[in-house]
Amino acid sequence: MKNMNGNSLPSRLFAAAIMLGLAACNANQSKPEAETAPLKAASKAPDPVVESKPVPESKPVCKVESKSKTKSGKTKNKAAAPPDCVPASATSATPVVPSASAAGHYDLSKNKPVTDSTKVEAGQGTQVKGLNDWQGEISGLPAANSRFTRLKIGMSQQQVTDIVGQPTDQGAYVTGKAFIPFYFGSDKTRWEMAYKGQGRLIFSNQAGFGSGHYLTWIIHNANEGGYR
Repeated sequence: MKNMNGNSLPSRLFAAAIMLGLAACNANQSKPEAETAPLKAASKAPDPVVESKPVPESKPVCKVESKSKTKSGKTKNKAAAPPDCVPASATSATPVVPSASAAGHYDLSKNKPVTDSTKVEAGQGTQVKGLNDWQGEISGLPAANSRFTRLKIGMSQQQVTDIVGQPTDQGAYVTGKAFIPFYFGSDKTRWEMAYKGQGRLIFSNQAGFGSGHYLTWIIHNANEGGYR
């Protein structure tokens, strides 16, 4: 089919379609990169670096090395302590019982003066460890020029009398331990010596069936009358 210009209608339609397609392509061309590219995120400032201080190294506590024997009779060690451990003695405090010094004196700085020897109670003085591992106590404060300062806990009666002489008065008595069935330890019986102007000395019997008595309590008392 031809129009008045002699051109066929289909050819014109085809050419129009091509023109429309070219126009669409030009319209869809990508915008410049400056317009389409998304804005870059602002860069973050780096986090501040915190300087870490070195932590002092704590050493493990030494473990007690235990030994055990095998069936063959050989000894093997168990729980060996690491070479750089801290001794257990440094982590725990052990109570120390005062002992006599070389001169035979004791630290009595915490003791209070005694004015009545009959009212002194055990445990109020200074606990000490004397000769041959005898445990004893010293109460009160020594009188001026007291001969008791030359004595030591654990001395026998004969040793004591050789140093301080014979007492003004003396006598024996039993303790509560004497009524414990099958008890054969020490301190079942006591021997007391009173010295006028100095105080009193208490001796305890030795363990077993021995008859000897040993000094276990020194009571300093400048007001001691000398009689029980």
